[in-house]
Amino acid sequence: MPTLNRRGFIAGAAALSTYVIADRSWGQAAQGPFELPPLPYAADALEPHIDARTMELHHDRHHASYVNNLNEAVSDHSELARRPLEEILANLNDVPESIRTKVRNNGGGHANHTMFWQVMGPGGGEPQGELRNAIERDLGGMEQMQQTFNDAASGVFGSGWAFVTAAKDGRLAIVTRPNQDTPLMGGERVLFGNDVWEHAYYLKYQNRRGEYLKSWWNVANWNAIGERYGRAKVGMLEL
Repeated sequence: MPTLNRRGFIAGAAALSTYVIADRSWGQAAQGPFELPPLPYAADALEPHIDARTMELHHDRHHASYVNNLNEAVSDHSELARRPLEEILANLNDVPESIRTKVRNNGGGHANHTMFWQVMGPGGGEPQGELRNAIERDLGGMEQMQQTFNDAASGVFGSGWAFVTAAKDGRLAIVTRPNQDTPLMGGERVLFGNDVWEHAYYLKYQNRRGEYLKSWWNVANWNAIGERYGRAKVGMLEL
């Protein structure tokens, strides 16, 4: 390995390690109304496209931190804590200003990651039926959708997400959001999305976001995404 590249990798890994241990809420049990959902598959189930260590850190540390911080934010606001997360995020102006940013960041992170684990899985498959028809109608077919989605995700400056949203009439659209913002904040529903925060891919791909994005399609769970599409069309899709 060339010295410069090796130094860059070591520096990046060190920075990531520092970031990993920076939040002391990681590893603590969440106390409150919001819970960390278990992964629906083993941490190594998405290899070689997403490695087990990334999945462990991403789910057990990053997502857990969002849940714990969200529970802490609403701990003195019992009425708010009883509301569904998608309702809270769609009405952030109703959240007390003193905790609004914390709820936005951590509630968005919890919602985004809860969706993220659901729309991935080993085996992938292909979209079928109404979902395939919608992709062809609204997004130009699979190949065009993947290219447009990857371009959008590549264009996110810094950290954020790319999403495909599904309206109640079944129409699909590709959108991006910065940080842990989510289309739920505008009352929209997310069909699926991909995380382009560096913690989602850095251990395996380093700064090669484009390579990660192309590889990610191998773990898109089209059966689960198709079920989400059905729920979105009848107004039953929550996160």
